[in-house]
Amino acid sequence: MKKLNQKSDEVTVIIEVSFKENFNEVKKYIREEQCPLFFNLNDDGIIRFEWFVDEDEKGGTLIEVFKNSNVWEELGNKIIGSPVNIRFMELFNVEKLSVLGEINESFKEKIKGLNPVVKSYVGGIR
Repeated sequence: MKKLNQKSDEVTVIIEVSFKENFNEVKKYIREEQCPLFFNLNDDGIIRFEWFVDEDEKGGTLIEVFKNSNVWEELGNKIIGSPVNIRFMELFNVEKLSVLGEINESFKEKIKGLNPVVKSYVGGIR
């Protein structure tokens, strides 16, 4: 059933990146390291974790959707500084990080080096 202007606790994270390495390295990392790691977490709080790339433009978009900000923050605390995250920073320049939904101030502080744009819900159809 559709709902009008019904805010949810979900947090959507959209990360726009450019590639520092060739596309084959990037694709290998995404398919063989990063996605399997998140898949194997068996965390039902991760609703969506998908990559879309433009090989010609040497850029991509990672879309992450979490049940709520706590799930994202807990996962972020586990991943920040991990080998998979270090490799992410070696392969990509983060061009833009958009966070759609409410997150707490302490986590905003942790990710401030990525210059996130945090946007709050106003209305829509779910």
